[in-house]
Amino acid sequence: MDDVIDLIATDGAPNDISDKLKEILYAKAAERVDIARPYVANAMFGQQFEYPEVQDEVESEDEIVDELDDTEENSEE
Repeated sequence: MDDVIDLIATDGAPNDISDKLKEILYAKAAERVDIARPYVANAMFGQQFEYPEVQDEVESEDEIVDELDDTEENSEE
C-alpha cells in the first residue's frame, strides 16, 4: 500500500497507480480464495470439518460497565 501512496505523492502516472491498486486487490482476493478453498471443497463433497476457533475481540458487557463506572467515579472527584 505504501507503493500506491508513493506513486500518488510523486505524481505517478495514473496508469501505474491503477495497475498497482489492481495488483494489491488481486493479491488480497487470491489470499481469501486460498483460505476458503478447503472449506468449500469439504462442503461440496459432504465431508465433515471444523471451522477454526475465532477469538472475540469484543469486550464483555461486565467489563464495559466496570470501565464506565470507573470513569464516572473519576469525573465526580
